[in-house]
Amino acid sequence: MSRILAFIFLSAISVAASAGSSAGGFAQREDVRAFIEEMHEKHGFDRAHLARLFKKTQPQPKAIKAILPPKDPSVRSWQTYHARFVSPSRIENGLRFWELHGRTLETARRTYGVPEEIIVAIIGIETIYGRNMGKFPTLATLATLAFDYPPRAELFRNELEALLLLARESHRDPLAYTGSYAGALGMPQFLPSSIRNWGLDFDGDGRVDLAASTADAIGSVANFLASHGWEADGPIAALASVSGERFGELVDAGILPRYTPAEMSAYGVSFAADAPQLPCALIDLVTPNEATEYWLGYRNFYVITRYNRSSFYAMAVHALSRELKAGREAQLAGN
Repeated sequence: MSRILAFIFLSAISVAASAGSSAGGFAQREDVRAFIEEMHEKHGFDRAHLARLFKKTQPQPKAIKAILPPKDPSVRSWQTYHARFVSPSRIENGLRFWELHGRTLETARRTYGVPEEIIVAIIGIETIYGRNMGKFPTLATLATLAFDYPPRAELFRNELEALLLLARESHRDPLAYTGSYAGALGMPQFLPSSIRNWGLDFDGDGRVDLAASTADAIGSVANFLASHGWEADGPIAALASVSGERFGELVDAGILPRYTPAEMSAYGVSFAADAPQLPCALIDLVTPNEATEYWLGYRNFYVITRYNRSSFYAMAVHALSRELKAGREAQLAGN
């Protein structure tokens, strides 16, 4: 582990301990008082009301423990990740979800150009189709990460602000929200800012509810991907192989599509003859003590990483979506 990672890890352990020892809520802290004042000045929130909310809000040290990076980043394994998220049970439940909500999924595809299988795959990976949306108190979780987790404090401070705005706009008690250890909400696990920016009332009942409305969840996922540049009928990924040493330059260039497969040939990258000649990136999926998988990641692969900035995640969505599409086609053929 690098010195920087070690410092972050030890710092996070320290703040987690201090968060757990604070029994009086957040209201008396100077940094929280400053945040309350900022919310009053920027958005007109009542100071006393926010003070009462934070008085009821207790630190969540388990959230910090859950969000900590692994002690040894080298233990990341694509094969393990794939087996977890592209499992027979997730495929079976996904096909059932698709059958139940086929019309809504079709409407989303026609409206936003995002295939049904991609939407189903994302909701399946995020929460197993709504079965595991998280039980962490969202306000307390975001406050803990905003004020007691320095490595990502700015992000979670912004999400804490977004949650309070979302609650006010939705006429909900901020204390009523529950979600993941990172403050994500509903079937698609949107952060509060994402709900405010891309959440949709897709069932037309006058409110956005990503926990109780499957239609809202489906429409919001499609809207998010379309808003981030999803290309209807565009490719996602294609298998590749590498040789020599220059291909490492492409891996180091990141996941933003820059080169066509033909241009990658000069770097030692090989691919199938039918691989689309469109800008793509070289994606490496590493498994310790096993051969690394290499893929061409196109624009739509990159868009999936805007949902979760992990190549493992995007490839799992792609892999699960392919299984779901094949299963759905088999179901329809059997009928």
